[in-house]
Amino acid sequence: MNILVCDDDREIVEAIRIYLENEGYTVLKAYDGLEALQIIESQPVHLIILDIMMPRMDGLRATVRLREEANIPVIMLSAKAEDTDKIMGLNMGADDYITKPFNPLELIARVKSQLRRYVTLGSLETRDSVYQTGGLVIDDESKQVTVDGEEVRLTPVQYKILRLLTANAGRVFSIDEIYAKVWQEEAYGADNTVAVHIRRIREKIEINPKEPKYLKVVWGIGYKVEKL
Repeated sequence: MNILVCDDDREIVEAIRIYLENEGYTVLKAYDGLEALQIIESQPVHLIILDIMMPRMDGLRATVRLREEANIPVIMLSAKAEDTDKIMGLNMGADDYITKPFNPLELIARVKSQLRRYVTLGSLETRDSVYQTGGLVIDDESKQVTVDGEEVRLTPVQYKILRLLTANAGRVFSIDEIYAKVWQEEAYGADNTVAVHIRRIREKIEINPKEPKYLKVVWGIGYKVEKL
């Protein structure tokens, strides 16, 4: 599993990297919030350890941006121990909070706990699979999407939506079903949220998004990936 460690203190990043790699995790490194978001856009990340105080973009703003696209577990890391800072981090979308200096064993325990919850809730697909319809291929082991042999880069949420529909090609999913399965919560006014993600996916996988070959709307019902 890939864990992204983001802190402007490079020594802390390196120390955490050693602890995590000793547990068998693959570690990705970033030194501010913008860099972290760029990494998340370009490759699969299963958990983020994110400092609050950083240049360019702090951890709180990065978490807000992240939550617009993904439900990856976020563990906030900060030298501040006040309850108000913890509450603010959790309200912004963090899943857990640990203060510096931290006990490495406690950090590892929290990482394992968050990953267990992530897998149990079904947010992370652990079964190795390849889904294909026509020239659209999803390799769920490498999290790679290709169309006619060309790689397509999707955000984590876009990937989950496309994987859901492609793995069940030909089946129509309602907006509420898509939202519940991808976001793992009940849909309240989710129509626009899902529609925006569908539109962006089409822009990436279709030659002509206005006349889609793969990702189609079934008016009044929902969406499906065509079985070709």
